Amino acid sequence: MDQEQSKAGQEVAGEQDRTPEQVREEIEQTRAELGDTVASLAEKADVKGQAKQAVNEAKDTVSGKVSDVKDTVVDKKDEFVSSAREATPDTASQGGQRVASVARENPVPLAALGAFALGFLIGKRVGR
Repeated sequence: MDQEQSKAGQEVAGEQDRTPEQVREEIEQTRAELGDTVASLAEKADVKGQAKQAVNEAKDTVSGKVSDVKDTVVDKKDEFVSSAREATPDTASQGGQRVASVARENPVPLAALGAFALGFLIGKRVGR
């Protein structure tokens, strides 16, 4: 260690051209760099602070995703309500008219369905 100190002393002695102001500036610069280094090391050593920061970042991420999901759900709900309103008749008579219209347009399938239902009911009664 003595050799290192003597080398440093020789370097300082060789730089006698520096003014006291220049030396003070170098000292201040070295202090600032040392302060930054200490602050950086303290931040890295602060495990509790890093954990809190990670938790806060995770909360922010989750909150953003929850907000996105809520918006999507509201949009889908609005679409569903709108399509349900379009598909639902305003009154029962309109619903009956719609059924009658479908029956008029497709009499054969309706007759087949009716015959099947009637056969099913008769079969149940006979089986008693």
